[in-house]
Amino acid sequence: MNNPIAVVTGASAGIGAATARHLARAGFRVVLGARRLDRLAEVAEEVGGVAIELDVTDPASVEAFTDQVQGCHVLVNNAGGARGLDRVDAADEDRWRWMYEANVLGTLRVTKALLPKLIDSGNGHVVTVTSIAAVEIYDGGAGYTAAKHAQSALHRTLRGEFLGEPIRFTEVLPGMVETEFSLTRFEGDTERADKVYEGIQPLSADDVAEVIAFAVTRPPHVNLDQIVLKPRAQASATRAHRLSPGNS
Repeated sequence: MNNPIAVVTGASAGIGAATARHLARAGFRVVLGARRLDRLAEVAEEVGGVAIELDVTDPASVEAFTDQVQGCHVLVNNAGGARGLDRVDAADEDRWRWMYEANVLGTLRVTKALLPKLIDSGNGHVVTVTSIAAVEIYDGGAGYTAAKHAQSALHRTLRGEFLGEPIRFTEVLPGMVETEFSLTRFEGDTERADKVYEGIQPLSADDVAEVIAFAVTRPPHVNLDQIVLKPRAQASATRAHRLSPGNS
């Protein structure tokens, strides 16, 4: 098989799993990485891909994962997330530290390890899923927005540093997407997580995955630098039109 290889991190659920499905349908052989190997294996079996355990916050795990990737044409940096919604004066440093490790250093580790293989492919492409939190701030979100701003800066710097090389860089900045994101942020509090999407039709993981698949299947000379996508009812991180209960 000579199908190009796509590596997707955070692929056990949500945007990562949906991206694996879309890329497999687009003709890629998909290598999936995530911490939850049981769920990862289910997605890999569904798409005919390979599941490899990966914790992007652990350098040894990243090294073991990338050593098993024989070649790479597309890398989708999707692993990351938020923890808590604390004001700065009540900041939990452990939460901040995890968000920086998962979103920034995790992206750095995986990208750094796979860049040689991406370039050797002759047509590499790095997609980094950040967030509108990479360009906006909001009360209670300083830890997450700081991490996403840094992740975005890392990704955009690569665009200049590798100018002239056979590799493209696309940043995807989603707004409100209904996945396990809020459940993780609120440490399993389902009621609190559900309120985030109350009265609004958010994006789905498939909506974002479809955009990623579109970006990586453009002709090699076309680079979609940044793609911001939000639900129609969302104007910004802090402004959305919500329907009252019972209305549609």
